[in-house]
Amino acid sequence: MADPCKHPARPACGDGANLIVDRTQARESFKAEALASWAEYRETGLHLTGEEVARWLDSWGTAGEGECPPCHLRETERP
Repeated sequence: MADPCKHPARPACGDGANLIVDRTQARESFKAEALASWAEYRETGLHLTGEEVARWLDSWGTAGEGECPPCHLRETERP
């Protein structure tokens, strides 16, 4: 049987390769963003809790939709 990737009427292999490349690039971008966020947190200590983010996201699309809460230090890190 002929290799379908070498058959000009079957571009699906190229699409599959593009999908793998796109997913790999997206994963690497996500990792880089996460590492940069972690480095910034370690440097500044500023953050939002999961509860704060969840409350903010729950307000989206409602009459009480609010702004993103401000980042802050943990209680134990405040001067």
